[in-house]
This record gives sequence, structure tokens and C-alpha cells, in this order.
Amino acid sequence: MVDFFIGTSGYSYKDWEGGFYPEHLGAGNYLEFYGRYFKTVEINSTYYCLPNPYMFFNILKKVPDNFLFSCKAHSSMTHERNADEDTFKYFLKSIDILKDADRLGAVLFQFPYSFYFNNNNLGYIEKLKDKFPGIEMVIEFRNTGWLNEKVFSFLQKQDIGFCNVDEPSLPNLLPPTNISTNEIFYLRFHGRNKEKWWKYKEAFERYDYMYEKEELEEWIPKIKDASAKAKRSLIYFNNHYKAKAVKSADMLMSLLDLK
Repeated sequence: MVDFFIGTSGYSYKDWEGGFYPEHLGAGNYLEFYGRYFKTVEINSTYYCLPNPYMFFNILKKVPDNFLFSCKAHSSMTHERNADEDTFKYFLKSIDILKDADRLGAVLFQFPYSFYFNNNNLGYIEKLKDKFPGIEMVIEFRNTGWLNEKVFSFLQKQDIGFCNVDEPSLPNLLPPTNISTNEIFYLRFHGRNKEKWWKYKEAFERYDYMYEKEELEEWIPKIKDASAKAKRSLIYFNNHYKAKAVKSADMLMSLLDLK
């Protein structure tokens, strides 16, 4: 039977106080409180700053033993694509703490919309795989050019996971899929805020969206079908504004009879 891990993309949000966290809980207590309700979280801060190994030592102490962390790859590996050997070594040294504790879900490589399907970019992904031996890698593409059999076959051969997404129905963005290219089924819910996806003043506006029950019900057959073929399903809600990710994740768990 597949093991479901459902949570949110990030957990340290001040605007969750009063909506999920108790008022004045304090950021240092967020994760311990979060771990009472969910058994996984996607760490997004690793995209912006290289993670300090001691951060992972610290957060492991705050959650139950069956809790998994997925981590977003640093921007220098996906957006700038200019990471040097020291950057890779430092990142790996940090996440090895999670891996050695058997608490690492996957490392997510989210590429920008401008990262187009071509042989050079396939070669870049292959080089990344060489940098992360023994690490579960998942790739999130942001344009539909990557939805083809050559890509799926490549990912299967490299034992790299494919990140499925729920996001606005806009030209060239990925539609809902339940693709698995290895033993992990990975799914991210970004919300469906069409108006703010490309045009926003603050980054959080893009993810200001609350899912309706009917919208999540559409996903249940897809999730069950893909998860039946996987050893582990990792599902994260990125619609984080005002704790909407928490409410959406809780609703999905209810729909899947996981509560």
C-alpha cells in the first residue's frame, strides 16, 4: 500500500497565526505545532539560501519520527544554472543529514518557464543527476514543451521523478497530470489565480487562492491511480497566503480518507 505524505510548501508564515497557528505562538514553535497535523513539509527556503546543516539538525528534533522533509534545490542550480562545485558540495552536506536519518522525501528542482525543452537542457538535467547520487530527485517544469515521451523516457532512465502540478489554466502552463517516472508520485498545488499569475505586486499574490471541494475532488481519481503504482506519494500545497494551503491540504486528506 502506498504511503501518503500530504503537507504544505513551507510552514514559517507569520500570516498563519490566527488562521492555523495560535496567536503569538512564535516562529520557533511553528514546526512542532505543524507536525501535529501533517507528516511532511516542503522546505522552500533552500531555494533562496544554501541550507545550514545545523538547521536540519534542529528541525529534526521538532517533528515525529515518521515525518519527511522535501527540499527545493537552490536557485543557482535551476534558474541561474551557475552553481559551482562548492555550492553542490555544501548543499549535499546539508541534506545528507536528512538522508542519513531516512527523513528526506525528495529534492525538488523547479525550473523557470524560460527553461525550454531541448537536448542541451536534457543534458543539464543529466549532469545534475550525477551531482546527486542516491538522492531522490524530482523535476518541476513550467511549460508544456516538456510534456512528451522523450522526456518521460529520459526521466525513467535516469530514475528522476516528474512533478505534477495544479495551476491556472493559462497558455503553455502544464495541465493537470498524474505522471510517474519512478517510484515517487509528486504533486504540487499552486492555486488557480489566473489574474495574478503573471502580473502581481507581491509574490504571495500569485498563491492567494482557496481550493473548492469540487476542485480537489477532480484530483482524487488521478491521485489514486498514480499512487497505486508508486511506493510513496508526496503532495504539497503552495497556496500559502493566509493559511489557505493548510485548509486545502486538510480537505484533500479528508477526501482521501486519511484523517
